[in-house]
Amino acid sequence: MERVNGDGAVFTIGDLARRTGLPVKTIRYYADIGVVPPTARSSGGYRLYDAAAVARLDLVRTLRELDVDLASIRRVLDRELDLAELAAVHADALDAQIRILRTQRAVLRTVADRGTELEELSLMHRLARLSAAERQRIIDDYWASAFDGLDIDPVFAERMRCVRVELPDDPSPEQVDAWVELAELVADPGHRARVRQMAQAHHDARAAGEGMAPPDADASAFAALVAERAGAALDAGIDPASAQGRAIADELAAEAGITGDDPLDRREALADRIAMGTDARVERFWHLLAIVNGWPAPEGAGGRTPAVPTMEWFIAALRASARG
Repeated sequence: MERVNGDGAVFTIGDLARRTGLPVKTIRYYADIGVVPPTARSSGGYRLYDAAAVARLDLVRTLRELDVDLASIRRVLDRELDLAELAAVHADALDAQIRILRTQRAVLRTVADRGTELEELSLMHRLARLSAAERQRIIDDYWASAFDGLDIDPVFAERMRCVRVELPDDPSPEQVDAWVELAELVADPGHRARVRQMAQAHHDARAAGEGMAPPDADASAFAALVAERAGAALDAGIDPASAQGRAIADELAAEAGITGDDPLDRREALADRIAMGTDARVERFWHLLAIVNGWPAPEGAGGRTPAVPTMEWFIAALRASARG
């Protein structure tokens, strides 16, 4: 009930509860801890509040609804903390919470779409909740395990180390799924060993003064030619070990500077070099990264995706040709 005295309108706790919608118990607690102290007391000892106290209580209620803790609220009210500064800090905190909620929503949608098992759900939830820095550390560690201690072409190594994994704040279920698969892939010991083997081959070639491209051929142009001819053979269902398959391999080997007069082991050596740089899981890495980052799907040589089956066909045809 409002009471009027010489100082203006005064309100009881009951009045404040009706005006603000806050429980009497909460208003009393705010008074006890000094956040919204009473302006005065009635002759019967009841707490009374003036208009300034009502405004203070309204501010406290608003800040509490924004999940600001009471200690920070008291510092603001006591002029020890700037309200704008507090608002900025809590806005950042809310941004983080929103990102987490969006990720959780994407995880749940993924689970609903594909019927995830309990064990996989736990892994998916843990990986999806990682911060951007934590996700990047996983990728950085992957490259470190591949390159550390080896003499890798510095431009190539730097380009790989600059690869960023950027799961958006509001990821789609496909992006969450791709991130989980990517994280599992780069943690797989077998895959890491294979990538290290590829890097070691690059190191050895540099030590020997050799490039990784086929001899006397531009790597990109040669790969595009292989994609065109070997890809057509693969699509046509031609057996790489057949006479037709071996003939295609001989034509492509000639483009790499290997003719019929060369020892057959040069074809084996070419097959070995191409095989060293051909791996379905490495190709999968770049495909998954593109999904996570929202990039266009990567294309292999000649625009073929995936490119690995075509290269594997050519490798098999080269080996068959080398065996005669």
